[in-house]
Amino acid sequence: MSAGPIAERIYDALRAMILSRAFMPGDRLDPAVIGEQLCASVTPVREALHVLCGEQLVVTHRAGGFFLPTLDEPRLKDMYTFSNEVLGLALRLWRPWTIVDWDRIAERRTAYAERVAEAFEGVARASVNSEHGRVMALLNARLHAVRMIESAVLEGSIAEVRDIECALDSGDKDQLRRLLGAYHRRRIRSSAEILHALHRPASPSAPTIGI
Repeated sequence: MSAGPIAERIYDALRAMILSRAFMPGDRLDPAVIGEQLCASVTPVREALHVLCGEQLVVTHRAGGFFLPTLDEPRLKDMYTFSNEVLGLALRLWRPWTIVDWDRIAERRTAYAERVAEAFEGVARASVNSEHGRVMALLNARLHAVRMIESAVLEGSIAEVRDIECALDSGDKDQLRRLLGAYHRRRIRSSAEILHALHRPASPSAPTIGI
């Protein structure tokens, strides 16, 4: 197998582990330990970690090493606020003729976090400015672990995203703006509660690589 497929496999596997909350915020990610678990050498693991740093899913410290980013209440509120701002800008530049491919989306989404990501990308990618879609895709990944918590912490979260999907499907820009604003305001108010739940392990069997 060539270096390309190996690097891609390691990147995909490591990214999936991060998004599924296999690590806790602040955990050290040891390339040697991860390499053993993924049956790979240290080099492609380091390459994958550097790419994930560019996506802000991993950070480095001055003293050295790779870590999962820590998340405090002000930063989480900033991320929710930024998400709402990006979507608001996208709605200002919306193309009313954009067709949402719900058949493709239905094949991919299986849970609340995925549904939110698909809906938000649907809004952002309908903008005439393609940067909105790219920024939202990166932000969706950074918020994925948080969204896995939201539906357990906030009652009615599934109904909220269903309403957003319906407004997106009908192309109702004003309704989308109202629903997206309400979605983000509620989560900003609940940031402390969401963070408290986030810092609990996803399951007793969750891996603790590099801790």
